[in-house]
Amino acid sequence: MAKSAPDSPAPISHAGRVSIVASRYNSEYTDALVSSASETIAQLAPDLEVDVTRVPGAFEIPVVVEAVACDEEQPLAIIALGVIIRGSTAHADLIAQSITKTLQETSVSHLIPVIHEVLLVDTAEQAQARALGDELNRGREAAEAAIAMIEVMGKFAG
Repeated sequence: MAKSAPDSPAPISHAGRVSIVASRYNSEYTDALVSSASETIAQLAPDLEVDVTRVPGAFEIPVVVEAVACDEEQPLAIIALGVIIRGSTAHADLIAQSITKTLQETSVSHLIPVIHEVLLVDTAEQAQARALGDELNRGREAAEAAIAMIEVMGKFAG
């Protein structure tokens, strides 16, 4: 897996909304992801409104992402944030596979970028590096991907 993200997108002046759907589980990490994503959006797209919906755990993220995508006032992008720390069973892998498949289906069927940063990690140290660190901060990267995709999808708006 790559250890560096693409260059940060240029700031944009789109008006609209970005929705963040984040798990409350592993809150030390998910709170940091939400904060990083929100701060990055504020820097790169100050005209965008950000709304945050918290759900109990990672498994609950896809149903809320689907509800947001079906909202009458669709957001320009949806960011899914969560942290799953693998245990000694296959449960975490099954949850992660289900989330990935469902988020992709929602994105494609509604033509809304759904940025998937529901992290599946082996250890708390890996979660810390990706949520609390500067080098691999997945909250920041999710926001940057959302901004880049808003620009890309804007080319197809009728």
